[in-house]
Amino acid sequence: MTIKLVEIPEGPSLAEYATSMLLSDAVEDLRATVGPLVPGLAGRTIWMANSTARGGGVAEMLPRVVGVLNEIGVATKWVVIGTDKLPFFDLTKRMHNLIHGAGTPELSAADRALYDEVSTDLARELRSWVGPEDILFIHDPQPAGMGAKVKDELGLKGVWRCHIGLDRDLPQTRAAWSLLEPYISRYDRAVFTAREYIPAVLTDRARLIRPALDPFGYKNREFRAPELVSILVAAGLVRAEGDVLPEPFSRPAERLQPDGSFRPATEPDDLGIFFRPTITQISRWDRLKGWKALLDGFVLLKQRGETESDPELRGTIGRARILMGGPEPAAVADDPEAKQVLEELRSTYMGLPPAIQRDVALLSLPMTSHRENQLMVSALQYCSTIVVQNSVQEGFGLTVTEAMWKGTPLVVSNACGIRQQVRPGVDGLMVDDAHDSSKIAAALRESLADPTNRALMARNARRRVRDQFLIFNQIKEIVQLLAEMVG
Repeated sequence: MTIKLVEIPEGPSLAEYATSMLLSDAVEDLRATVGPLVPGLAGRTIWMANSTARGGGVAEMLPRVVGVLNEIGVATKWVVIGTDKLPFFDLTKRMHNLIHGAGTPELSAADRALYDEVSTDLARELRSWVGPEDILFIHDPQPAGMGAKVKDELGLKGVWRCHIGLDRDLPQTRAAWSLLEPYISRYDRAVFTAREYIPAVLTDRARLIRPALDPFGYKNREFRAPELVSILVAAGLVRAEGDVLPEPFSRPAERLQPDGSFRPATEPDDLGIFFRPTITQISRWDRLKGWKALLDGFVLLKQRGETESDPELRGTIGRARILMGGPEPAAVADDPEAKQVLEELRSTYMGLPPAIQRDVALLSLPMTSHRENQLMVSALQYCSTIVVQNSVQEGFGLTVTEAMWKGTPLVVSNACGIRQQVRPGVDGLMVDDAHDSSKIAAALRESLADPTNRALMARNARRRVRDQFLIFNQIKEIVQLLAEMVG
């Protein structure tokens, strides 16, 4: 079986969200808006489909979206596609990169045939699951062909939601859209994160719905200091002190060692999360996340810090450490590039001078447990002095939203998706070229040098997420779209 139904874990109810003073108004607005619309969707199932249940923002967002839709009375199921034709995911990764403007702008007849063949196989399987009044809600390029075929064969209504894009028209983007156009043009509606991402073929049926956070999710809930310490110790990110230990996670985080191996994250020394200025980026191992330029920028920061005239700032930079964390590459089935990117970072790390190498921690965060992985990420973001997202291109960047919600200061690139969230100089510092390690170093220095302004921007960012980027707004807009489609 190549299509799997994802079991939705039980999550907080709307009544539980409403107990929070920060969230009660948003819950009330959601109920008032969708209440009159839900009866019109009775008797239909909404089929959410994407390519993976683990790794990446879409997989993290869907569980609560599906859960809340079901709670308000909109029957919704989530399926994940797979295939035994493994080159399919190599192809869709190339398409992903092309839509972001990266790679050789060529897709062959064989590529098109492979995409169509797998889409046909998947459609044959999915159409036996869906009913004649159901609605397809397909996410991103991987299942777009499948959804289009099922939609046509059964006469269903369908939405294609694209979470990626580029704010420029390039040969690369034209190549990707050319392959996808025969499929995505068959959907009734299209949803994008930014207006700049919408291709010409979909301008007559596209609208904006931005991704959003579940404020009670493991990655976004608030923790008291003892809880944070327990999570970090259980995850193997902080050395335990004393006799009473929290129960360890099923698998601890690992850290790249000077000999090139991965071993416990507290070797050869503790990460110093509580005592050192900590700069953190957590993302998929993807070239579009700007890993190499960020590492080079940190090296420049350390080198320049040795000549700082202000002794306090010189000491701050000297103590600073960067944490670069991502999922175990093998755990992200639809991203064959991940191992290559991590191997390139490993090579760069091995070539660093020992004094700087000691201040760089490349972390592999296990994905065997969603809960444990999200708690690791959350604790690292909470305890960081600065969270960085140096994406070359970014569909939206929920890692940015997560840090904003936690009130953790930001240094980010000006990728289009990030620009939808961060107002430069208001919510965080923005670098205008994610490839420029010198500018990255300068932004990190500026943030470390001014803790007062850093804290002010972090407070602004938290308010912005509360007002615009929580799950309640997203659910409201989805239901409005579905109700519009069924008249």
